[in-house]
Amino acid sequence: MHNVPNMILIGSTARNSGKTTLAGLIINRYKLNGSVVGLKVTTIHDKNRKCIRGGEGCGACSSLKGNFQITEELNASNNKDTSLLLAAGADRVYWLKTLEGNIYEGFETVIDRIPKDALIVCESNSLRTAVNPGVFIMIKNTRDCQIKKSAGKVIDQADIIIENNFNDDFQEIIEKIGNIIKNKPSKDAMF
Repeated sequence: MHNVPNMILIGSTARNSGKTTLAGLIINRYKLNGSVVGLKVTTIHDKNRKCIRGGEGCGACSSLKGNFQITEELNASNNKDTSLLLAAGADRVYWLKTLEGNIYEGFETVIDRIPKDALIVCESNSLRTAVNPGVFIMIKNTRDCQIKKSAGKVIDQADIIIENNFNDDFQEIIEKIGNIIKNKPSKDAMF
């Protein structure tokens, strides 16, 4: 297990729960304090299987070459999650696509690209199985009562669980994160 005290990890119980909105607000809040890196992790269970979301899918899973793949986002002007993180003010944004059994190896490779003193704002449920972050937030989607399998495995490890009422008012959560950061022992300081 990687100990990553400079990471704010955001998971969710369902798709379209507000992870990217919250991540963007956190990046915007902390970008003036130092380097901030955005990270999105997509865990692929079987790259040869049909899309778990139905239909043809986006091609992310089927396009994976090898056990994991890292892409740096360079375009801040479209609606992809990684672009939105870059537009929010992240210095760099990476997308790690990884087979489920290679998440640890994929993370080891991507972390080598990130400055040691950077705050990492990451969207993922599955990464919590390989990383012990400074703060782990789980967003409950109030519009979808089903819980993704990946969320069910790690929800009990969340420092903060919020129910998203979709008014995009995450100010209270950002304050809670700030309090957790302030109360970390100096050896575990986030930045």
